[in-house]
Order: sequence, then C-alpha cells, then structure tokens
Amino acid sequence: MELANLEENTALVTYYYTRIYKELCMTLTQTGYAWMKEVLSGHPIRCVNAFRMSLDLFMQLCEDLQQKYGLTSSSKISVQEKVGIFLYTLALGVSNRDVSEGSNVPEKQSVKLFMMPWNPYVDGAKGSWIQHFNVYHHIKNDSRYMPYFKDCIGCIDGTHIDAYIPVANQMRYRGRKGVPTFNVMATCDFEMYFTFISVGWEGSAHDTRVFIHAIETPSMNFPKPPEGKYYIVDQGYPDRKVYLAPYSRVRYHQSQFEHVLPTNAQEAFNRVHSSLRSCIERSFGFEEEMENIEQNAKV
Repeated sequence: MELANLEENTALVTYYYTRIYKELCMTLTQTGYAWMKEVLSGHPIRCVNAFRMSLDLFMQLCEDLQQKYGLTSSSKISVQEKVGIFLYTLALGVSNRDVSEGSNVPEKQSVKLFMMPWNPYVDGAKGSWIQHFNVYHHIKNDSRYMPYFKDCIGCIDGTHIDAYIPVANQMRYRGRKGVPTFNVMATCDFEMYFTFISVGWEGSAHDTRVFIHAIETPSMNFPKPPEGKYYIVDQGYPDRKVYLAPYSRVRYHQSQFEHVLPTNAQEAFNRVHSSLRSCIERSFGFEEEMENIEQNAKV
C-alpha cells in the first residue's frame, strides 16, 4: 500500500512540475521601455550605436511612421520601442531570442511586430519606404528629370571600404586604391535610403562581377525592379534591361559641364543621368557623416 501511495505521489509531483508549474523565463528587472528611455535620454553615441542613427533622426522616423503609415502603440509597447527593436535587430544582426533578452514582454518579436507589416515587397503593404509604384518627389518636382526618369526607382553604385586583414591575405584585396579594401555594392532610393548592400568582395574584384553576382544569386534577395521600373547605374556596370547606364565615351560627370554645356542629345542625357545618380553618392556621404558623429562623440 505504501509503495502504491509513493508511486502515486511521485506521479502527481512529476505531472505538476511538467504540466502545471511554469517558471518565468524573462525575469529582468529592467523593462524594454526603461532601456529605451535610458538610451534616448543618455549620451548621443548610445543612440547611434544601438540604432545606427542620431536621436533627432530616430524621433523623426517614429513620427513619420505614425503620421504617414499608421503605426500605433499597443497596450504593452510604444511606437518608439517597436521602431527601436526593429532597428536594433537590423543594426546588430541579432535574433528574436536575443532581442527578447532586452525585455520581459513576450509581444516583442521584432520580425512579426514591425518589419512584416511595413515590408515594401509584401503585396498589399499599407506603406512603402521604397515607392516602387509612385514617382518620387525628387523626380516629380524637377523638370530636368520629369517625365524622362519617372519610372526610375533608385541608383546602384559601389564604394571601397578599408579592409583590416592578415598580411598573407592582403594581395587580392588591393584594388585601384593600392591598399586592402572591400568592394561594396549598394542600391538606394531617392529619399537616400539604402535598399540593398552587397559586402565581402575583395577590392580587386571588378564592379561588374560584384553586380552580376548580386542580381543573379537568389539567396542575395536583390530587390529587382517591378515591371516597367528600373535603376540607373554608372559606366562601371553593364547596360542591361532595367539597369540604365549612361552613354559610353561621352562626357558624363558634372564637373565636365562647368564651362561647356552639352553639345548633343547624348551629352544632355549623360548630364541629367549623372545629376540624378548623385543621390547615392550623397547617401554614402551620409554614412560617413554618421561615422564622424560617432568618432566625435567618443572624443
């Protein structure tokens, strides 16, 4: 009888701890809201490190998402927290499980909570930062570009970033700059938002090779233009369908037109093409400005 009671009690205890008793997983003393408040009210470099943007830009983004795209707070999480989780996930490449360590609110699943409803490539999305089906204001309000470039959705260009790698591996990373670099290809829209970045190629790799690999490798998820839309590219990339390059062996850069205006249709096209494509040059420059902000804040 005692043995039977012992076995019965053991079964009950086992059932209780496996089926009924639940130990809390997230027992952090600081909530996500408290962490966000600390970051946004603290040293400027903390906001740049966490979200890759200044405090003013972060707050403006939150305001735009609320007013223009209908993003709202919920009963447990604010708009600033939603945006912060999303940017933090992208900036640091962390997983949802890692993000959840920042709060004990189970609702905070960054991909489900923020990214998917606003993904510009999801059919039926309420809003899109990449306005594939609308004419950008940058083009619509400038007679140099409208209506000639009304179907252009962005620019593609490359840049070289210094690479710090072992001496034995430096040779293939030495390109036209003479020092080890990474050849980085990026696309941006006309609101200066980067929409795609390909990294990791050695500095000696030709721009065309980096470009072909990006657009023809499915796993890269390159944002190919919708029907009727296209990108503009510089002379370092092949002139393909939906990738519009300038005329070769014809004046192109703006500095070449300072003293002598275009003398034919090809030069006129190249001048406007160069002017419009300068958007991505300014986007790269903005990233350098953010790096300068970070360096100055450290000083």
